Amino acid sequence: MTRHVLISCLHLQRQIDRYLPVFRKNNISIETPPIDQQLCEVDLLRIIDRFDGVIAGDDEFTATVLKHAKKLKVISKWGVGIDGIDLAEATRRGICVKNTPGVFSDEVADVVTGYLILLSRRLHTIDRRVRSGEWNATQVPGISLAGKTLGVIGVGNIGREVCRRAAALRMNIMGYDVYSPPQQFMQETKTHMVSLDELISSSDFISLNCNLTQKNHHLLNHETFLKMKPGVFIINTSRGGLIDEAALADALQKGIVAGAALDVFEQEPLPDNSPLRTFNSCIFGCHNSSNTKEAVERVNEMAINNLIEGLVLGEKS
Repeated sequence: MTRHVLISCLHLQRQIDRYLPVFRKNNISIETPPIDQQLCEVDLLRIIDRFDGVIAGDDEFTATVLKHAKKLKVISKWGVGIDGIDLAEATRRGICVKNTPGVFSDEVADVVTGYLILLSRRLHTIDRRVRSGEWNATQVPGISLAGKTLGVIGVGNIGREVCRRAAALRMNIMGYDVYSPPQQFMQETKTHMVSLDELISSSDFISLNCNLTQKNHHLLNHETFLKMKPGVFIINTSRGGLIDEAALADALQKGIVAGAALDVFEQEPLPDNSPLRTFNSCIFGCHNSSNTKEAVERVNEMAINNLIEGLVLGEKS
């Protein structure tokens, strides 16, 4: 029996030829529709009824989509974040949801570290000025990282690696999480777990490394920005919905936030009319902090294995 699978993850689509023998061996036919960033609810509603499984990117698997997924047995999420999947509805319908946790910790933490250095030394500003022919004007003063306080919101696998790198930079580290990290880790990195209010009001840099949930949507908003130290820097490599972007733009305009490095946005791609585009103190990524050759290959294989396991379990139930 042939199982039909949708592959909506761009990373896997780009390398799909190398995995075709695996799909053939497991009697799986695949579809790889053209995608700019992700499939929205309307896109999925047109096609979801014909698939037994999905290897998903950051697509909108809403309750409405899942109600139309009559054959669907498994959603294998490429990567970690599953906030785009209605887990309650998937459970009601017996759809297995699997992700690939702990696979991008080093890669994302490396990017956070790069953003720390770029923001503190304003290297992106210097680069732009040199390219435009300036030289004396490139004497742009930075700030030293040693002795500054980094607040890490979300001290899970990625957050802990961010803390380890910040410790090597001799920064003071504050962490906030709903769960307590291992004691050995806190001793090793000298990370102090504090309340969210204390972290927000005391940090020179704030890095968002938590999952997006209904409870923490717009975690950084007009109210929280007003509590921050003037001149704070914001780094987000997690999910765009954690930040109210209108509030961030306002905080940048008022000088509360000195700069931001954002790899993710509320709407992706970042709209042309986003007010954030007007600030030279911002650095933008393209939801790409996990993208290394090694990590992509690792997660491709895990996502495919999760898909096959889910299809087998679905057929047995």
